[in-house]
Amino acid sequence: MKNLFILILTFISIATLAQKPGIKIESIEGPKPYTSLDLNNKPGNFQFAIVTDRTGGHRPGVFLDGVKKLNLLQPEFVMSVGDLIEGYTTNEEVLDREWTEFNGFIDQLQMPFFYVPGNHDITNKVMEDKWLQMYGKTYYSFVYQDVLFMALNSEDHYRGSSRGTIGDEQYEWIKKTLEENQNVKWTLLFFHQPLWAQEAETLRWPDVEKLLANRKHTVYAGHRHNYVQYERNNGKYYILATTGGGSPLRGAQFGEFDHVVWITMTDEGPIMANLQLEGIWGEDLVTDDFKTAFVPLLNRNPITIEPILIPEDKFNAGKIKLKITNDSDHPMSAKLEFKYNTRLLPSFSEKIYEVNPNSVEMVEIDLKSTSPSFIEYENLILNSEITYTLVNYPEVKAEFRYAIIPEQVNAIAESNKVKVDGDLSEWDTFRSHVTENAFLKTDPFSHQGAKDGSFSFDISYDAKYLYIAAKVTDDDLNVEDNGNPSRQDGFHVTLDARAIDVAALGTGGGQTLAISTSPNADGSVNTKPFRANSLPEGTMVYSKKSDTGYTVEMAIPVSYLKEKQITDWKSIRINLYQTDFDMDFMHETTIAWKPLWNSKDNYIGSGIMLKD
Repeated sequence: MKNLFILILTFISIATLAQKPGIKIESIEGPKPYTSLDLNNKPGNFQFAIVTDRTGGHRPGVFLDGVKKLNLLQPEFVMSVGDLIEGYTTNEEVLDREWTEFNGFIDQLQMPFFYVPGNHDITNKVMEDKWLQMYGKTYYSFVYQDVLFMALNSEDHYRGSSRGTIGDEQYEWIKKTLEENQNVKWTLLFFHQPLWAQEAETLRWPDVEKLLANRKHTVYAGHRHNYVQYERNNGKYYILATTGGGSPLRGAQFGEFDHVVWITMTDEGPIMANLQLEGIWGEDLVTDDFKTAFVPLLNRNPITIEPILIPEDKFNAGKIKLKITNDSDHPMSAKLEFKYNTRLLPSFSEKIYEVNPNSVEMVEIDLKSTSPSFIEYENLILNSEITYTLVNYPEVKAEFRYAIIPEQVNAIAESNKVKVDGDLSEWDTFRSHVTENAFLKTDPFSHQGAKDGSFSFDISYDAKYLYIAAKVTDDDLNVEDNGNPSRQDGFHVTLDARAIDVAALGTGGGQTLAISTSPNADGSVNTKPFRANSLPEGTMVYSKKSDTGYTVEMAIPVSYLKEKQITDWKSIRINLYQTDFDMDFMHETTIAWKPLWNSKDNYIGSGIMLKD
């Protein structure tokens, strides 16, 4: 009876252990606010991580950063693929110092770490003896959750870089270990040099591959500091990148990045995710104190650049004038770097300015031109990296991009004879013509030249209004009454009425006035601008069909300009553009006087006009 009771108790215990943890959820009738209650928590699945090369031109701090981020991820354990120290010496004092440093990093891990030797760890007998003294074996295995892990030694003949080997003794051990674990669900191998991709003799490695060919297996190596996946020998083989080892770090497409590997082991094999160190963050990434102190600084531009406005019709030389502002209580550096430009030549290509807390640095940079013609210029790109040095936080960095082009200044003429009614007869001439020189946003088949879509415009002012008039050419009007002018044939004005130094850097948004209109389909005058309630009180907008397209006339109260500049207005920044839809709205083209302010072609101060 006693034995029967024990047997029943055993079966109950096994059944209890076999049950997966589930969700206890309240009863919900009808549609459910979840997709399934079948949790992804198979008992046989588990997670572990792999770190790859730390050395071979190691970059200080990277591996320790990886250790800290592994503690955030909390894998069950961490594997390695070698090159843990710089090594390549018989000096035991140097070896002791390097291993003490490395083990100091590993001591901070909150989970087990499994050592695997690389050519920087074992290249001679002194280094091998040191390894054996500290870690007992240079190759070993273990089984966890029915998965065989094999840590191999690709340095067993001390041949060094790109000459890794598997000798006879290690091969016999591998063969025996595989024979003793024939029924595991998967086999994982970890070693340093990618022997399958090596040109030099590898001794018994081809024989090892023969042993693996008919079993489910995956292989991980390092050494080359360059990530590559291979499919071979009925398995997947990986060369991992770096966890601090020397690398140009050109990015994922080059296989050059710092990472840890996250493995989820399943019955179908390992699911692998490469986690770049720079993309793993803890919960204190942005604290309330940090946000209060620094986010406002990063959200505004610390560099202001005066637009280069030229009264003449050509440019030979001038100056780029910058103001670098440090509004913080911490030291700031500003790294300025100009990209190469064939026409516009600044006096330096790269320079760093140190700016004290709560201070301003004024900078003037000489600029020369190899051609005086404005039409030949392409944007001169200035990249800046702003770094704040903090006491209790890591450095804070922000990057900004500026595009610079000298521009002939545009003047706004005074006029006392404009009447806003859609009739443009009082406009004697139109000084600006947006035709083949336009900034186009189109596909190759949509725009058929100036007759398809173009416009001429002029701007003037009097004591009460800023006036804008445009003659728009459009050979195929596609409009619907009360439609959105951005989604049909329409005319648009973007106006920034703030002072030049602020408006010049604007990219649109809340401080910008946007006025849009389309002509009525029936030929009557349209006096209702799009979203009229967002425009300054007293704004007038008229548009009307014409024989060649349509006309536009606008008036913006001068009081709005004065309000934005806090005093009598002196300038505006403006852009005008046309949206042209053809083929029953199938083809769309945007035709602009200046680059759209939110586009990559936008440059500082484009469209600045001065009051005459």
